[in-house]
Amino acid sequence: MPRAKLIHGSPDEIEAAYYDALGRADLEALMALWADDEEIICIHPGARRLVGHAAIRTAWEDILSRGGLHITPRQLHATHNMTTAIHNVIEEIRHTGNEQPEMHVVATNIYLKTARGWRIVLHHASVAPGQAPLEPATGAMLH
Repeated sequence: MPRAKLIHGSPDEIEAAYYDALGRADLEALMALWADDEEIICIHPGARRLVGHAAIRTAWEDILSRGGLHITPRQLHATHNMTTAIHNVIEEIRHTGNEQPEMHVVATNIYLKTARGWRIVLHHASVAPGQAPLEPATGAMLH
């Protein structure tokens, strides 16, 4: 993603760049999306909590060394204010060469507005049991 987009982009654009970098196995582009703060956190499904750039970079380097990781985010639920955005998505995950999703996970991505624009401060993904849920019905139901 061009530097101007990184500075002036929205949380949605940073999230799109995140999933694009994963699909291209572009570690540098991926890490450029994280906040400069050393308190950033990443939790992969079934794994321990990673804190800071070095730990997060090492984990992603290992994952991406196996090829691109194609993740399609679905069912975005977003909450935003002036400085924070919280996105919760269902991620359909497939590895390079596979057409069908191999698994789905529930992920939360938190973005913080920084001097460099919106940046990721937390990515937490957990394996979801069973089949991926269908797209939610439109409209609200009150009980």
